[in-house]
Amino acid sequence: MKKLISCCGLNCSGCEAKIATMKNDDNLRQITADKWKVMYNSPDITASMINCTGCREEGAKFTHCFNCEIRKCVRSKGYDTCADCIDLSKCHIVAPIHEAVPEALSNLRKLN
Repeated sequence: MKKLISCCGLNCSGCEAKIATMKNDDNLRQITADKWKVMYNSPDITASMINCTGCREEGAKFTHCFNCEIRKCVRSKGYDTCADCIDLSKCHIVAPIHEAVPEALSNLRKLN
């Protein structure tokens, strides 16, 4: 389970980009791109961009995951996830994720 939990605590195993990548499913890539264009107000997302193995795994990364400030912070500190950081409860970088998806914070707490 730990490897599927992202740096911020999101569960990568449920991510459509990861699923499409692991199954090499071009139809799911297109469906995900169309959905994310609207959901994230990002009309430039294309099906070819929907490739990600998870933010803590080797391999392809969706553009946002590759450039994610949370991931950059975790990596710069040599941590596996935000769960390793003593500042987790007061971190302004990861707080918006935990407010939007409380399960992410719960996932991190389960890691330690």
